[in-house]
Amino acid sequence: MSSEVESGGFGSIDDMGPVDYAVIEFPGNRMTGEGLPMLVDLVDRGIIRIFDLVFVRKDLDGSVTAVELQDFGDEVDLSVFEGVSSGLLDQGDIDDAGTALEPGNSAGIIVYENTWAAPFARELRRGGAQLVAAGRIPVQALLASLEAMEAPPGDE
Repeated sequence: MSSEVESGGFGSIDDMGPVDYAVIEFPGNRMTGEGLPMLVDLVDRGIIRIFDLVFVRKDLDGSVTAVELQDFGDEVDLSVFEGVSSGLLDQGDIDDAGTALEPGNSAGIIVYENTWAAPFARELRRGGAQLVAAGRIPVQALLASLEAMEAPPGDE
């Protein structure tokens, strides 16, 4: 990971791409590490820049606590993410993310910049444009919509 990510340096706001967050749930507190090499690859290729990465656990009683990387044991090597923190996420954010989790599960909360979009966003800002709305379509909703479009009329 770049030292800029590790130090939490943001750079000039005028040069930044859109910043997103995601909460990824791991059922039964089982993290296999399957997607982590891809995440590192995205950072290494300059497609995203990670500002924060926090892991949390929601206990059966509903309480949400941060989990240290070393608490995941030797099954998954998360050392590459050690110290990735800009300070953007606070306890309120962690609690809010916890409301999306089922009790007994854990999650990774990631805040990242879409650096691939930075040149486009910079040019738009130079022209006086500003982002006024954004959203994300869940893959499941997209697939359901596409399937509904492919169904012959009367197949209900």
